[in-house]
Amino acid sequence: MPISPENRKLYPANWKEIRAQILARADSRCEGDVLFIDYQSDTGLSPVGRCPAYNGDAHPFTGSKVVLTIAHLDHDPTNNNPANLRALCQKCHNTYDGPHRAESRKRRRAQNRAQDLAEMEFRAALAQGGRLC
Repeated sequence: MPISPENRKLYPANWKEIRAQILARADSRCEGDVLFIDYQSDTGLSPVGRCPAYNGDAHPFTGSKVVLTIAHLDHDPTNNNPANLRALCQKCHNTYDGPHRAESRKRRRAQNRAQDLAEMEFRAALAQGGRLC
């Protein structure tokens, strides 16, 4: 996944070197290990072991061009230990990050609701002639 502007400062100056090392370790092949849709199987899912997608090639399951990105397994962009990093295709990266993104959205929505409630209470107090200090 592209590095978001607000997270760019969390990455080390030598991130490009780290990325190159991880891609070399992976031999430019996705290091994902997920279930892919298999229309030939009874269950519809087939464990294929390591993902067969190679950087720059068409993805064997989706047909889209593969762009390997580096995933932080603990979702912490400051933890650049090679054991915490994996080269993943778009499909594997999105599959891996999905639950984390859902939890982050849930947390942000709860924070926004709390802020909205506080603002409504503040406005109600002002409307009733309440004092702020």
